[in-house]
Amino acid sequence: MNVILNKKIKNPTIIEAFPGIGLIGSITTEYLISHLDCEEVGQIIIDKLVPIVAVHEGRLIKPVSLYYNKKNNLLIIHTISSVKGIEWELGEAVFEIIKKTQPKQIISLDGIGSVEKDKKDNRVFYYVNSKRLDSVLAKIGLVPLKESIILGVTATIMSRIDKKFIGLFAETSIDLPDSRAAAKIIKALDSYLGLDVNYKPLIKKAEMFENNLKDIMDKGKDLVDLQENKQINYFG
Repeated sequence: MNVILNKKIKNPTIIEAFPGIGLIGSITTEYLISHLDCEEVGQIIIDKLVPIVAVHEGRLIKPVSLYYNKKNNLLIIHTISSVKGIEWELGEAVFEIIKKTQPKQIISLDGIGSVEKDKKDNRVFYYVNSKRLDSVLAKIGLVPLKESIILGVTATIMSRIDKKFIGLFAETSIDLPDSRAAAKIIKALDSYLGLDVNYKPLIKKAEMFENNLKDIMDKGKDLVDLQENKQINYFG
């Protein structure tokens, strides 16, 4: 494991997110990086990470990248690679970053499953290790997380963290990337941190995705119906 941090950063707010249900964490951090003035300041390298990079708008995105927004003193951990099987190693890497930067708070972003399949009003739940934070987040309309199972890197951090910690979990009921739920996380972050980031384009993106998906599904159904009619005509 190798944590590369090319900039001296003191007492930031660390926002960490790893691929999970609905890919909410990765969508949210990518959106923040795209809409805030961020510079890439490092990366986490682990041999077991899936060797994948992405190119987005001419920018190379590494498996686990570190980005810094000076205005808000934000250090963002952005992940596009599968982390299955290396959750504890990545948790150790996060704690090494915590040791190097001594953050004032750590915010973890993830999705949480919803049993209501057609629910579109995604709620955002929170878990905090401070009563003062509890009242602050409740005032901005978030729901305290009372019962749940947390998996992955976030779980490794929650099990050991002794600093100010906030977990934000957007409710989602789909296995596909959920931009609408990610937008609710952005809205919550904006209310809490005052980032001045507009979450509405993500809602629009979600609606476009859903319309395109519906169109594909409808066309698929038409093709199935056509195929069945051909079989009926052939055998009839």
